[in-house]
Amino acid sequence: MKSNRASLDYVNTHRDLIEQCQLGDRQAQFALYKHYSRAMYNVCLRMLANDHDAEDVLQVAFVQVFRKIDTFRFESAIGAWIKRIVINNCINFLKQRKLKFSEWDATLDPVDESSEPPVPAGLDVQWVKRAMNELPDGYRTVFSLYALEGYDHQEIGEVLGITEATSKSQYCRARKRLKEILQSQRTMFD
Repeated sequence: MKSNRASLDYVNTHRDLIEQCQLGDRQAQFALYKHYSRAMYNVCLRMLANDHDAEDVLQVAFVQVFRKIDTFRFESAIGAWIKRIVINNCINFLKQRKLKFSEWDATLDPVDESSEPPVPAGLDVQWVKRAMNELPDGYRTVFSLYALEGYDHQEIGEVLGITEATSKSQYCRARKRLKEILQSQRTMFD
């Protein structure tokens, strides 16, 4: 018996549009850009914490997307493929800015990877965004990649050229600092 529910096929979402982009159709490219640019801008902004940098990196990333679109083989969702390019561009931008990480020392700073959520529940999204922007670049980058983009610490370490332990440490420190910032914001507005 067939279900009346429509199944979601993320791999083939926008297939016609992508195929037109692969043929160099500028209107199709613009349509694909319009569909994904806002979400990808938000990824850039979370990682870079600066409107102008986010806009610049987004534009460079989409130029790459359209240069490489002919290599897209519909093995994953187009959104995931574009997001990977955007994140890689953000990381490269941060590396050029000499992103700083403090190395982890287990004796001085034990890593607490509790199952506690990274951000307390019930907070306004704008508060969290503002608080994230106050984090040092290294903290914000690891926090964004781990908590928001779904990378694991091993992947983060490989991408950023740091150890897995340093990634964990940066994440825990970011979470702790974020909580402090959010608590001080709550106190200010209560």
